[in-house]
Amino acid sequence: MPETAAAARYCPDLFSYRRRRAREVMVGRVGVGAGNPIRLQSMTTTDTLDVEATVAQSIRMIEAGCEIVRITAPTVKDARALGEIRRALDARGFSATPLAADIHFSPAAALEAADFAEKVRINPGNFVDTKRFAVKEYGEAEYEAELLRIEERFTPLVLKLKRLKRALRIGTNHGSLSDRIMNRYGDSPLGMVESSLEFVRVCEKNDFRDIIISMKSSNPKVMIEAYRLLAARMDELGMDYPFHLGVTEAGGGEDGRVKSAIGIGALLADGIGDTIRVSLTEDPEIEIPVCRRLAAPYQRRAEPAPRPECSGLRHCADFYSYSRRKATALKAGPFALGGSQPPRVVASLGALGPSSAAELLGLLEAQLKRGQGGEPELIRVPLRGPADVEALGAMRAALSCETSRLALLAAVEGPESLALAALPHADALAWRGAASAALLGALKAAGLPLLIEAASLDEALKASAAARAQGVAAWLSLVAPDSVELLPAYRLLAARGGASPIHIRVPACAGEEELILRASVLIGGLLCDGVGDSVELSGSLALPRALELSYNVLQGAGARVVKTEYVSCPSCGRTLFDLQSTTERLKARTGHLKGVKIAIMGCIVNGPGEMADADFGYVGGAPGRINLYVGKDCVQKGIPTEQADQALIDLIKRHGKWVEPKPA
Repeated sequence: MPETAAAARYCPDLFSYRRRRAREVMVGRVGVGAGNPIRLQSMTTTDTLDVEATVAQSIRMIEAGCEIVRITAPTVKDARALGEIRRALDARGFSATPLAADIHFSPAAALEAADFAEKVRINPGNFVDTKRFAVKEYGEAEYEAELLRIEERFTPLVLKLKRLKRALRIGTNHGSLSDRIMNRYGDSPLGMVESSLEFVRVCEKNDFRDIIISMKSSNPKVMIEAYRLLAARMDELGMDYPFHLGVTEAGGGEDGRVKSAIGIGALLADGIGDTIRVSLTEDPEIEIPVCRRLAAPYQRRAEPAPRPECSGLRHCADFYSYSRRKATALKAGPFALGGSQPPRVVASLGALGPSSAAELLGLLEAQLKRGQGGEPELIRVPLRGPADVEALGAMRAALSCETSRLALLAAVEGPESLALAALPHADALAWRGAASAALLGALKAAGLPLLIEAASLDEALKASAAARAQGVAAWLSLVAPDSVELLPAYRLLAARGGASPIHIRVPACAGEEELILRASVLIGGLLCDGVGDSVELSGSLALPRALELSYNVLQGAGARVVKTEYVSCPSCGRTLFDLQSTTERLKARTGHLKGVKIAIMGCIVNGPGEMADADFGYVGGAPGRINLYVGKDCVQKGIPTEQADQALIDLIKRHGKWVEPKPA
């Protein structure tokens, strides 16, 4: 992609929030895009032909705040059932909530569904293509013939949607691109964008523009890059269609929330996104409160005027393909950060006490026994008075045997004399604002780095320049109460801060669930931009929990691997086994495999594609039967469900990635 001037087209302002302008598309009575709020939606998990169960679940979703209910319609018979579901919802007082029909492989089902659903979602990767990927070279003539085939099969649906005033979602999935796209572009963000545009052009040729577009992937980096590339491409083409955001197959529990918040939150911070869905391997009504929390900071926000100091700045990374920002490496105790080092974790000890050293030693021992990483690295020790400095000295003595595994960051919340007194016991110093020449001289003499915590960009840059002038290694952080405003502020700091390493500190939040989402958006969003050399959570979390969440966010952003990772779909009416219980069962047996990525997919629709980002796949092939994958290759078919768990373990063993779990 081009340099800054063109690269910024995906986003009105890289360094302050402004929402992307999109046309309004009406989904029934619900407006999407333009000045409408960010809409919240989810998808039923029931068998569509079980009308009563689907209606009951839809009502639970609507009562939770779901504004658009999506229902799978894999066959014409399922599509007809949408009519019964629509009538039942209308009769029970839910006529204002539109239905979206989810279609794969069947143009006939899409045509039938258009009679009953206010929106039809089609997947351009399989709307006119088969489930089996074919390796084939496409010359220009062959490619044009494929496009004509698409137009012939797709145009009847476009004309019917136009006549009935229905909306269309062109829902591209990284996991199910067509062989035509894969052979020309690979499974890349560019391929995802081009896949959508093939279908958009058919719509525009027929003067149909009630279109919403999505670019979903189970990998937040791929998803972010694809949406940004799509926004830039549409800006270039004069298109203004609204976007539906989602990280597909994110999984359940905290990991699913973290991955979803990273992908969705980073784009919302860009001003991109008009409707969202958080895909959790949980009941669909549980997704809606998570959607609401993610969208809340961006609903009807005031948009500031662009700041003149931002013009012409080149950002620190390529927004369309991941690259790490180059930062000068520095040492804090046994740890290097910046340069090629992974992002380091800083965790706060809270108040110092007689048991602090024992607590740290216990944590180190526990992590060693687990053997999965996630150990404490830099420990923030707050110093508020002389007694704290004495306690820091005692802690240093007690931890003398662990100096190769732990660094103490003395965070002074008092006069400079406290900082000077703490230096003999610390591996690094955290200081608010500019340090005096005397303190900088003492840091240089001790060979300790300085973490500069600044309230503004100017304060950070001035303090950094002063440290550099004295020959003190420093890394930079911003302190502010609003994590939403911090993301663009950190981008600007990275753009203006030279090669100084960046420390991302998440402000305290009201409640742990809010902290999970805000930490994922701020830390994960910046890491996916290549920004961030150390991370930290503020707030009242106990040290073990703060470490766990920090490493979960790092793993969700693809920055550190400390445990098994699961790609797990949220279930729908196509699913061939109970995803929630199966996922929990497999986690219980494979959750100790650090660095192994396992995809658990309910059906074949996105299975093969999402396998590309996983080591092993466990996919529903038929009722009561499981197919196993290695990467994208199906290696075993039709395994009875009761034998499939052990078959997966045996497969992992054959590929040399199995280790026996340690005794509890």
